[in-house]
Amino acid sequence: MKADLKNIAAAVAGTFLALTAAAQVNSIAITKGWQFREADEARWYPAKVPGEVHTDLLANKLIGDPFYRDNEKKLQWIEREDWEYKTSFVVPPAALSKKQAELVFDGLDTYADVYVNGKLALSADNMFRQWRVDARSLLKAGANDLRVVFRSAQNIVDSFAKADLPYVIPDNPRAYVRKAQFHFGWDWGPKFTTCGIWKDVRLEYFDEKPAEKPFVPPVKVELVEKPDEKGTSFYFAIDGKPVYMKGANYIPSDAFVTRMTRDDYRKMLMMAKDANMNMLRVWGGGIYENDYFYDLCDSLGIYVWQDFMFAGTMIPGDEAFFKNVKEEVFQQVKRLRHHKSIVLWCGNNEDEEAFFKWGWHSSFRISKSDSVKLWKDYTRMFRDSIPKWLKEVDPSRPYISSSPRYHWSQSQSLTEGDSHYWGTWWGGEDFEVFEKNTGRFISEYGMQAMPDYSSIEAITQPQDRYLFSDVLRNHQRAGNGFKKLEGYLKKYMIDSAVINHLSVEDYVYLTQCVQYYGFKNMILMHRSKSPYNMGTLLWQLNDCWPVASWSITNYYDRKPKAAWYAVKHTYDDANLPARDKGYPKDLELKDPAVKWRWVGSELVLTASSFAKYVFVDIPGLKGKLSDNYFDLEPGVEKRVRVEGAVSAKPSAVRIKTLYDVRAAASKLKK
Repeated sequence: MKADLKNIAAAVAGTFLALTAAAQVNSIAITKGWQFREADEARWYPAKVPGEVHTDLLANKLIGDPFYRDNEKKLQWIEREDWEYKTSFVVPPAALSKKQAELVFDGLDTYADVYVNGKLALSADNMFRQWRVDARSLLKAGANDLRVVFRSAQNIVDSFAKADLPYVIPDNPRAYVRKAQFHFGWDWGPKFTTCGIWKDVRLEYFDEKPAEKPFVPPVKVELVEKPDEKGTSFYFAIDGKPVYMKGANYIPSDAFVTRMTRDDYRKMLMMAKDANMNMLRVWGGGIYENDYFYDLCDSLGIYVWQDFMFAGTMIPGDEAFFKNVKEEVFQQVKRLRHHKSIVLWCGNNEDEEAFFKWGWHSSFRISKSDSVKLWKDYTRMFRDSIPKWLKEVDPSRPYISSSPRYHWSQSQSLTEGDSHYWGTWWGGEDFEVFEKNTGRFISEYGMQAMPDYSSIEAITQPQDRYLFSDVLRNHQRAGNGFKKLEGYLKKYMIDSAVINHLSVEDYVYLTQCVQYYGFKNMILMHRSKSPYNMGTLLWQLNDCWPVASWSITNYYDRKPKAAWYAVKHTYDDANLPARDKGYPKDLELKDPAVKWRWVGSELVLTASSFAKYVFVDIPGLKGKLSDNYFDLEPGVEKRVRVEGAVSAKPSAVRIKTLYDVRAAASKLKK
């Protein structure tokens, strides 16, 4: 009997081992030896995979820094060309003995034809999908040639839009392509419509794929929308407990997304964590982020509001487009659903409010029948299809079809759903409007500022550093951006008569001060409305290049702008600051004669009279200070800790206050 049991056990074990062996996937990375060229040109150049054509051109010194001065304008030719990549890789004989040998591309941007040993193996048309093809019949033992031809996404979407005329999909031909929408330009970003092998490439060979593991929801999350006496609630309950969300919107942290390293991601997300944030909204015009991004959010306790990658356009309604998006949704949700940080899937950014409130019908002269079709296709995608697909792969998390639910001009935006309240900035309203116009969950709002002056120095020549030079205008993408900034500077910071007499350095300082003031007081107003209001996600945490924007951090070194410190304090549950009682513009200030000294790694500052917005500038500092742009009472010591490496000597410290800027501007005016 014992012998029989041993034989049975051995047989079972053997079967298990055989099944395990059969389901084992062997993998060969294909990352070395890549070259690229403009299509049909003779010369090939070294390429980096993962990478993008712009970064490859830059690495080979074929173009200048795309962010410098107005180089962006000079590099628009790149997006109109086709580009080729090639390498060779060795296939072991064992790979060809398996039932399948698949080439796997985790990301191809975007219209790509893949050739193996000269034969077409795959045609791709979606940046957000993983592409697999069984290439066993095309492979041979030993060296194999692999070539990827990228066709211009800009040319293709333009041809799609032209072929559809007179039917128009608002507001840009980018609507036709499943590619990062910000690549086509945004009001904070450059226009670099890239291409390239932007994620890993490998050969996988196996007899049988491992079975897919059952999905177990990692977190219990509910989006609570219940009618009450003032409208309908909108808040997140995590594991049954209501959570007030404090956070920001997150865009890609580099216009060339493959340049982001693990260290870059960690630094960026620590800026969110250190500012006491507990939620980031991954905005729908960028990318589904790197796995490491979500790993960090899991470990840091940062919840993620995850948009699907649609922003500010309507969509095509053809079956091929829907089939493409369905595969994208399935792949991305399966990739990300195990992350406990993700608490919401959202169909798109602002598509719905845009259709009804952005004037598309008149500006694009949309006929009634075309309008009906556009809305029907939209409804089918975001209200019918995506929620149906989600039920198949992740029924555990809430879903909303669009953010926001209503345009900020509609009264319902204050009583139900989430709100993008752009009465401030775009509407020119004062920050104090939130006293009466705070909605249930503010998922976008903001105030703009210039990047640090060190950023200005990095992207300009001395002759560019005056208000408002062509180069500075090239790094200001918001409509009437400088004019809007002027309105807020006049209201809150400085006499309008001296604004045009400011140096660029002092102008930068003042715009950051008004952004500090704005975010501080807007957030405090939101928080004072709790539990009516249960979330405030400012626009935006980060930048993808050096630019005047709503970001509270700089692109270079991810250094904090002034407003980052305001957000850090106003998101601190234990030490909420008080609202400002008056406007900084109305303060009567004297020369504070700020003095400083080093005590270890701390800077100790004192002032002889009240100092407003004390800016401590340490040239060469790559990190941040424990506080900055603070107020300093006379005779009271302020200790500021240095957090991060300093390349210059600690003695190199510069101090600027609101008084100093006023005094300098007054002298220039005279």
